[in-house]
Amino acid sequence: MNVKILLLSMLPSLSMAQGFAGLGTATDAFATPQRPAEFSFPADYGTHPDYRIEWWYLTANLQSEDGTDYGLQWTLFRTALATGEGTGWASPQLWMGHAAVTTPDAHYVTERLARGGIGQAGVTADPFEAWIDDWQLIGPNFDQLRMVATGPDFAYDMALNAHGPLIFHGENGYSVKSAAGQASYYYSQPFYAIDGVLTLPDGDIEVSGQAWLDREWSSQPLSEDQTGWDWFSLSLDTGKLMGFRLRQTDGTYYTAATWIAPDGATTAYEDGAFRANPTATTQVNGREVPTGWQVQLPDRDVDVTVRAINPQAWMSTSIPYWEGPVTIEGSHTGRGYLEMTGYD
Repeated sequence: MNVKILLLSMLPSLSMAQGFAGLGTATDAFATPQRPAEFSFPADYGTHPDYRIEWWYLTANLQSEDGTDYGLQWTLFRTALATGEGTGWASPQLWMGHAAVTTPDAHYVTERLARGGIGQAGVTADPFEAWIDDWQLIGPNFDQLRMVATGPDFAYDMALNAHGPLIFHGENGYSVKSAAGQASYYYSQPFYAIDGVLTLPDGDIEVSGQAWLDREWSSQPLSEDQTGWDWFSLSLDTGKLMGFRLRQTDGTYYTAATWIAPDGATTAYEDGAFRANPTATTQVNGREVPTGWQVQLPDRDVDVTVRAINPQAWMSTSIPYWEGPVTIEGSHTGRGYLEMTGYD
């Protein structure tokens, strides 16, 4: 059995799991987020091995000198079979990396899988370094990072510099995900300026733009009746908006949002305040996926149309999903990213 098959056999069963990808499966073996959320930096840039699932999730909206739009994704996931770090092959920590480049005409994606404890993947908090094989998100601190990834038909090498504060979602970082009370610890750095070089089949392209990094960890972030989510990170002309809706088996949704002012001041919105409704769908990899949306946050007079730059931005990874850059028009304009899971 090769390493990839071994790792996949240890991931939650997609056919039997509760909630999307097993994230609604209850467990008493791991820690659970508690109110009030308390963070300590730089330690909380790093791993939390007593929690079952965790990620470092960066997306970027970029343009080349000729005005072409591009999107980048760099993600490192940690999932645990048991609590604690462990050593060598006895480590219960599993790692998965996703990297992607989206253009108006193409979507390039690749995946890496690793076992913890043997140096193949991991995260250190100070100085910050997240890696899997030769992919890196590394810097002297969280405000200044270099991001590197390679795939069979793409590569990128990017510099990131933060020009705003960390943002804490929900109740000061305690992000409720269901009416039953499932939750995660969730903060972001949505204020990165990014620039560097994309390498695509036709050659190198210099690009620049803005990036958004999400940090989240939990042990059961969904309820067992939640089948997937639609997550938006929108950089608007008057501020930034993070919003999500979690789809439930009875056809209803659980929603939450954070409004982020240009100076970093935040307003959290509970279930029902944020609205996202599909306006267009696309056949993607044999399934119908919503790639046009009407997004509303009435309290901020937000009423926008969100459209995929490339509707075919399907992540054909071990756990498949849709992820790509979007344009924003209507009451506000801008760019952003959309992630959609559970469209099987």
